[in-house]
Amino acid sequence: MPHDKPINKKPNLDEEQTTELLSHPSYEELMQQLTEAEQKVNQYWERILRMQAETDNAARRSERDVANAHKYALEKFALELLPIIDSLDLCVNNEAGNSLIEGVNLTLKMFYAAMEKFGVQQVNPIDQAFDPEFQQAISMQYDPAVAAGKVLSVLQKGYTLNGRLLRPALVVVSKSKE
Repeated sequence: MPHDKPINKKPNLDEEQTTELLSHPSYEELMQQLTEAEQKVNQYWERILRMQAETDNAARRSERDVANAHKYALEKFALELLPIIDSLDLCVNNEAGNSLIEGVNLTLKMFYAAMEKFGVQQVNPIDQAFDPEFQQAISMQYDPAVAAGKVLSVLQKGYTLNGRLLRPALVVVSKSKE
């Protein structure tokens, strides 16, 4: 069947719309748009990388904080026990009775072993060089038999918890002749 009416394939557009459809951006304009789009993509990519790095750093900090909390959770407990150890040390050094001293010595050894299981170590620097990180000098004395800067006596032992100082040792340090 032949068509009576011719089919109009062109839509009815006014002149402005036709000009708009026929005009294309120039090569320079397209390149500029592409450059701008690439710059935006790069900015977004850098932002994503920074945010990922910040997230990773926060996760590492959080893991370290949790590890430290576990590692040093017994700090207050250990500080409470230190005066007990000091009292036992005084009793042993008094030498009142042989059987009493043996019992206290055995108790003290058990106590030290229990503390070491939880990471509490003694700082007993007798005859060692003075170390201000782990010791506090109470006084200085001249002793011709000992080099200057060595610990002559320990008045009170110091303690560390997993390598971190709980309490410094109180010491008397040798000094040179004036």
